[in-house]
Amino acid sequence: MLSITSAQLDAWLAMLAYPLARILGLVSTAPIFGNDGIPRRMRLLAGLAITIGLAPALPAIPSVPLGSWDGLLILGQQTLIGLAMGLTMRVVMAALELMGELASLQMGLSFATFFDPTAGGQTAVVSQFLTLMSSLIFLALNGHLLLVDALARSFEWLPIAATPVRSEGWLLLARSGSIIFGSGVLMALPIITALLITNIALGILTKAAPQLNLFAIGFPITLTVGLGMLVMTLERMAPLLQRLYDLGFETMAQVVRAT
Repeated sequence: MLSITSAQLDAWLAMLAYPLARILGLVSTAPIFGNDGIPRRMRLLAGLAITIGLAPALPAIPSVPLGSWDGLLILGQQTLIGLAMGLTMRVVMAALELMGELASLQMGLSFATFFDPTAGGQTAVVSQFLTLMSSLIFLALNGHLLLVDALARSFEWLPIAATPVRSEGWLLLARSGSIIFGSGVLMALPIITALLITNIALGILTKAAPQLNLFAIGFPITLTVGLGMLVMTLERMAPLLQRLYDLGFETMAQVVRAT
């Protein structure tokens, strides 16, 4: 007769619950997986499917009962680790959003906004367009598969244990926020420079011919120049995004190893 002890049941539950906490943390914040347009049930099913697929190949998991204080501590730690991994890649996507915000502001399209369910608020049209484009490039480069691969390797870099996590990884995650401003401004710099020259030229033209209506001719000119520079920038965007994604995955690995 088949008999199952409580210790065996706790070990089986721990073998699934502890990895699931880290995986759900990443799924809830990572690009593509954490999109609010995806139903929560589908994200939960994706997390369960990844857990079931990875569980047999994971390193030894401590047989700590889930209901104990140590078990709750491990669950919290694994959730935070997964959130940190997802936020690392989310920072890379935020650089494109910042580029779109800066371009919209300079082009005079800062008022052209609509509700973005991903950001949970009003987003500029150019920013939303660049975000969608970066998501498509991310999928074309198999970034979603690389995320799953990095998630599987994270259990080797940082095995599940009851020991407290270190603060170095969280400091590295906070410092990686500079990617948002540095990369976003650099990518938007050609558009900002062209529009700055255009605005200077319009200012000189208005001084030379005060009878011209600056608001009537300025907005179409700045909009045309801005859209033209945006089209020229898009042609060279894929290699830049690929380097950004590589930097994001490298930062993710550093964060996990330092935690």
